[in-house]
Amino acid sequence: MRVQTEEWRRFIPGVRMYKGKKTLFYNGEKLYDEYGKYLIYSKEEQESWEVIIVLPGVEVIPEETFSFSKVEAVIMSDTVRRIEDSAFWNCTRLKHVKLPTNLEYVGSSAFRCCKSLEAIFIPPSCRKIDLAAFQGCKKLVFLNVPQHTQLSYHVIADTTLIYISPFATDHNGEYDNDREVNDWIRNLHAGNEFSLHRACCSYNPLDEVIFGIIKRQGLKTFKKQDRLGATASLYLSRNPSADTKEQKIIKRYILDMMGEVI
Repeated sequence: MRVQTEEWRRFIPGVRMYKGKKTLFYNGEKLYDEYGKYLIYSKEEQESWEVIIVLPGVEVIPEETFSFSKVEAVIMSDTVRRIEDSAFWNCTRLKHVKLPTNLEYVGSSAFRCCKSLEAIFIPPSCRKIDLAAFQGCKKLVFLNVPQHTQLSYHVIADTTLIYISPFATDHNGEYDNDREVNDWIRNLHAGNEFSLHRACCSYNPLDEVIFGIIKRQGLKTFKKQDRLGATASLYLSRNPSADTKEQKIIKRYILDMMGEVI
């Protein structure tokens, strides 16, 4: 799902059906007070939301704002700079997250126990991901984190990603050395052994980079799983920032092999 900036200018805050989904267009307003009383929408209303679109102008997603069981997708405008603690905690159906390109901070447990979340693409602007930000995201396997981003403890505990790493120590996805795990996370997109991950799972995947890989390795690259168990097509289908289409890349490859000028 993509929402273009020019469309956003027409939207006003509130709840409405959008592309067949019950959607909150969020402008940063408080949804409840410090005593847990609902200021604008009832609990029943909030539990019915399927999509959250954060409108331009919002800079901070407050603590414990969107812990709703039916939310499937979150799309944030590029004005958002901070996602505070437990902002999306326990959104158990959340599958699609489009983070802002200017994001600087992801708070503690921000996406904790989002059990359906498979993919997260951290933008280069992000300075820190705090304690257990993605802990309990059991299906999380596609993750791109810039090398300069500071990672706190147990960021990916109890996720699919930690289980396929060399570091999981028990059935709860716990591990002993956060430094080793964090270095491994930051370097997933570096080195030839994760070349598909680097090309397709980055925040801004480039046709030229992917094309260079399949030019060297052939079309089998799109079918062959890498060490994380994913093909290029699967990476691109999960990346909300990817504009690259498999057929477009394959066409470029075939034309190149035929000696056509692209």
